[in-house]
Amino acid sequence: MAAPAPAQNARMMTPPALDDCLDRLAREDGVLVQVEATQGSAPREAGTWMAVWRGALTGTIGGGQLEYQAIAAARALLQGQGGSVAQNAVVRYPLGPTLGQCCGGVVFLRYRRIGAADAAALRGALADRLAPVALFGGGHVGGAIVRLLAGLPYAVRWIDSRDGVFPPALPAQVETEHSEPVQDAVAALPAGSRVLIMSFSHAEDLDIVIACLQRLRTRGDLPFVGLIGSKTKWATFRHRLEARGFTAEELARITCPIGVPGITGKEPEVIAVAVAAQLLQVAPPQAVPAAAVLQAAGAR
Repeated sequence: MAAPAPAQNARMMTPPALDDCLDRLAREDGVLVQVEATQGSAPREAGTWMAVWRGALTGTIGGGQLEYQAIAAARALLQGQGGSVAQNAVVRYPLGPTLGQCCGGVVFLRYRRIGAADAAALRGALADRLAPVALFGGGHVGGAIVRLLAGLPYAVRWIDSRDGVFPPALPAQVETEHSEPVQDAVAALPAGSRVLIMSFSHAEDLDIVIACLQRLRTRGDLPFVGLIGSKTKWATFRHRLEARGFTAEELARITCPIGVPGITGKEPEVIAVAVAAQLLQVAPPQAVPAAAVLQAAGAR
């Protein structure tokens, strides 16, 4: 059975754990253990996976006694021991006194033996679904945010009107774009893009905000538009935008200042942490669908 297609407007990226899993599959069979579903409090969400090998482990489903017992069950299946979990079985684990964990919830784990023939399907099913982010501005703060987002499930389009502002080496999930005028790039952004605005000039910032508001007015498909700056800057922008005919309801779609409240540092890396945390709060990436891995590979 073919692997399911990624969600619309999501890019595919092979995380290091999947690289390790696929590399090992070329040499040996393993058991894929995936969180099928959860009830109440649980260490990891549905869709989380790990691969268990005879003498190694790839990924994690949250650690603790739950993972310890899951590893033992997976290795029993791998070795064909009597009484082991059945192929493609789903096992219920209450996270209470019997497991020595006090989460209080319930985790359902699915077990599936996998081999080299499953590699292609697994690559498509397990690859991260990355949510699109458009970052306008190649300065120090923009660079710090890009470096941080590269470790999170986001695909970043980094845009500037100037030549030569981007570093030569960037993570695979970061793409750069030169756009002059810079606001023209807004029209071509993928639907669902989270937009961060921090160009080198207030004039460019205003033009980008206007382009985002116009797109929101016609398509409404930008879940977050954030503008770096102070309350004073936003008051000035608001006055100019109102003069251009944008309503209070439309202007409420712009977040300025950006970053979670309470973080007051001005260093680029500190601002980056605050902005990334806000993105994860208000426009988080969608989780990989539960059981996508096991369904994609099909039964053997």
